[in-house]
Amino acid sequence: MIWFNKDLKFENMYPLGKGTIGEHIGMEWVELGPDFLKARIPVDHRTIQPFGLLHGGASCVLAETLGSVASYLVIDSNKQICVGLEINANHIRSARKGFVTGTATPIHLGNSTHVWDIKITDEEERLICISRLTVAVLDKKA
Repeated sequence: MIWFNKDLKFENMYPLGKGTIGEHIGMEWVELGPDFLKARIPVDHRTIQPFGLLHGGASCVLAETLGSVASYLVIDSNKQICVGLEINANHIRSARKGFVTGTATPIHLGNSTHVWDIKITDEEERLICISRLTVAVLDKKA
């Protein structure tokens, strides 16, 4: 298990995201595994672009939220903070309805940086977007 709190339960995820852009676009936590985190967003009026397709920015919000929260769950949040450094996204196919689900898995969990792979799929498990997020891990100031 990669999480700092070895007793971490899925229920601990519920408060994360309250009052954030994730809540605004309808993001829901789906699953917390030993080395992955999943969430989903609806493809609806909050997340589409003018032509009725899932907005690439909504995919990036899902990806960055997943990777950032995953990093937060890896660190000792009493001593450290984590902030996004860089995100990229390749939009593979479009989505017009239903939900898309993102799964964040670590590529690198170092002392000063984390790199996350986030794959976003539709309800038929087709790849919609693949993203990579780099997060800086910083010591809290005394």
